[in-house]
Amino acid sequence: MTGHSGEAVRFQIMAKPVGPVCNLGCRYCFYVDKAQLYPATTDWRMPEEVLDSYIRQYMEANSSHNGVTFAWQGGEPTLLGLDFYRRAIALQRKYGDGRCIENTLQTNGVLLDDAWCAFLKEHDFLVGISIDGPEHLHDSYRVDKGGNPSFGLVMRGLERLVKHGVRFNTLTVVHQRNALYPIEVYEFLKSIGSTFLQFIPLVEHKDGQISHESVGGLAWGEFLGKIFERWVRMDVARIYVQMFDTALESWLSLPQSLCFFRSTCGAALAMEHNGDLYACDHFVDIEHHLGNIMETPMAKLAATSSQIMFGNAKLDALPSCCRQCDVRFACNGECPRNRLIRTPDGEDGLNWLCAGYKSFFHQIDPYMKYMAHQITLRRPPANIMAFLKDREQGK
Repeated sequence: MTGHSGEAVRFQIMAKPVGPVCNLGCRYCFYVDKAQLYPATTDWRMPEEVLDSYIRQYMEANSSHNGVTFAWQGGEPTLLGLDFYRRAIALQRKYGDGRCIENTLQTNGVLLDDAWCAFLKEHDFLVGISIDGPEHLHDSYRVDKGGNPSFGLVMRGLERLVKHGVRFNTLTVVHQRNALYPIEVYEFLKSIGSTFLQFIPLVEHKDGQISHESVGGLAWGEFLGKIFERWVRMDVARIYVQMFDTALESWLSLPQSLCFFRSTCGAALAMEHNGDLYACDHFVDIEHHLGNIMETPMAKLAATSSQIMFGNAKLDALPSCCRQCDVRFACNGECPRNRLIRTPDGEDGLNWLCAGYKSFFHQIDPYMKYMAHQITLRRPPANIMAFLKDREQGK
């Protein structure tokens, strides 16, 4: 597959097989409003023919690769029930031609019972559990449709995952409340058995106004920084924090695994329940609608000139002060959806989180340089823990 200029185009798809439908009513959710794109829809379940076409086309688009990863998200993807995913597994085997297939499922955990967990274990799903910290922080915004706390329900699902030995990681939305408790959040996530932690900053806006639930730029940087200081002394190579792993890639001059930090984007697409394909999960709107895979092959949609331009615009629209910034190599202006404010010299397009990222990247610079150097010497980056201990004890 090639783009409009002939270059090879690789892409991933985040599938939303039940659209924005969810059994929780999280107060900060940005995806529930996407139902407005389909005002006539009453049945949000992905039709059989769309599921079949999606899996076949995605396999074909990845035909040159030994491994293929299917990402199931929502809304709440478990609302479709086990039979949907049994059919998905059968279709993956039908079209997979013996290749290695991985499935990831991002869930709030509420519906996970023994039957679900046995299925997830049998087919080696990697499950992402959405949890925002201990009970008093998680329940700040993650509530059910009636406004009732969800923490107990999530923990019940998590306990069943552990019981069945299902691989899982945690996804924590960092908002204005839990951002004040970085160490408490970090230690809690470790205590429930999470060894791979994802932290996602909440930056929600409408009509130019940032929501009161959103995390501030400096608060975001301080949250990451305080966790990093604990992690770098105690947990390197034992606990994996996605944000820190990606930062180390930057200091090693490697392509960043998170699209947020790459100089260009456009390779992470989102597909709705009916086969509509969009430029990105954060740009599911009419302007960024690429087409429908039932009418145009997804490989062709992903390689359109409009999608290539969308991805390149991340770099093209970078403000002058960002281009001159000494930590641009690690940030690259972060996600375009968060470029909501003006630079000190009045240019549009500065990231809402800029001050926090700049502070954080400056803070971790000496540590990252040390770990990167260890890797170039073919030594474990975890050596930094002994180095810091000796230094701080005056040895």
